[in-house]
Amino acid sequence: MTTPTLQLTIDCAEPRRMVAFWAEALGYVPEPPPGGHATWREYWADMGVPAEELPPGVGETPESIVDPEGQGPRVWFQQVPESKVTKNRLHLDLKVGGGRDVPLAVRTERVTATVDRLKGAGATVQRIMDEPGMEYYAVVLQDPEGNEFCVV
Repeated sequence: MTTPTLQLTIDCAEPRRMVAFWAEALGYVPEPPPGGHATWREYWADMGVPAEELPPGVGETPESIVDPEGQGPRVWFQQVPESKVTKNRLHLDLKVGGGRDVPLAVRTERVTATVDRLKGAGATVQRIMDEPGMEYYAVVLQDPEGNEFCVV
């Protein structure tokens, strides 16, 4: 039996925009097409994917990102026709603070620096979670297509 691997698939309207944002957010890189192909579209056509399954523009630019260290999961941004309607049932936490062993002031500084960087890349802040006495600081954001995620 083989060990399963994990790929995270995010439905979206604009894969190119999401690749750019999430590559910045995660420190990932756009995944190049395999086997010396110029584009993913060319690769899929060579694999025998029917043309009617490849709408115009699909696969012309990378639609997935990968961890350059090979540790994290591949993330694929699947273009879908419908838009996001309700709150996510699954969200990502970007853990940048260092955990409870790190002083709250340091964690807050790290989270704030990451939030500022991601706002510059297109994220919007939803709310700040910093209840007095909790010794906790996190920020809930939305990516460019409205998907919620936390920076902790």
